[in-house]
Amino acid sequence: MGNAPVVSEEDGVRYLHFGSRWIQGAMRIARPYALELEYTRDMMFPLLMRTGGGWPRTVLSIGLGAGSIARFLHRQRPRAAHTIVEIDPDVIACARHHFKLPPEGPRLRVTIDDGSDYLQAADRDFDLILVDGYDAKGRTGVLDTLTFYCNAQAHLSERGVLAANVLTRSHGYRSSVERLEAASAGRAMALPACESGNVILLAAAGDPVDVEIDDLLRRARRLRKDTGLDLVPTATKWSKGRARLRL
Repeated sequence: MGNAPVVSEEDGVRYLHFGSRWIQGAMRIARPYALELEYTRDMMFPLLMRTGGGWPRTVLSIGLGAGSIARFLHRQRPRAAHTIVEIDPDVIACARHHFKLPPEGPRLRVTIDDGSDYLQAADRDFDLILVDGYDAKGRTGVLDTLTFYCNAQAHLSERGVLAANVLTRSHGYRSSVERLEAASAGRAMALPACESGNVILLAAAGDPVDVEIDDLLRRARRLRKDTGLDLVPTATKWSKGRARLRL
């Protein structure tokens, strides 16, 4: 990655950086299983799109960062088998030593590999694919290409959802949405931009997603009650002027 991970702390929050002040992960020390950064919360929006049946049962994360989503899912979705692919072994070591990454076992596997290469060689599908891979300069490389999105779409299950984090500071995200729409036959959308400039893109496969907005907001309130994760603001902002979420 070119820069070793750096850890800092301020006001009870531990941050992960790569040789700059740009934050690539965070953990509130008193609440390590909560999702501190807004964009990581938005990456859990698929939990409002697919409900019931213990969804998701299988999760693939490309990019580990501070392990925020790994900690959240490990606690809140104990039946999920979570595979994490991280290209930088120093990031894995940092997440274990400083960010309370849960131990590996049947529920959590951590692999050192290029995420695109791993997915291309994967021999199974996933209910949820999470893409959050950046280098020290905020570049996604192949993880924001049509080829990658097509490959990811091909590895989604019949109830599969993809959530990808893109940055908008140096350029817009419309081209990213267009690539994801092309890969998913139009079954893609973008959530409202976070204050940090992150935007979460979503795509679905298999069974249709069709949720009335009132039901979406009810699901968000139920999720907040059950897990502490508050997606009501995001769902409210996205739903303005819409009658339903359909992908």
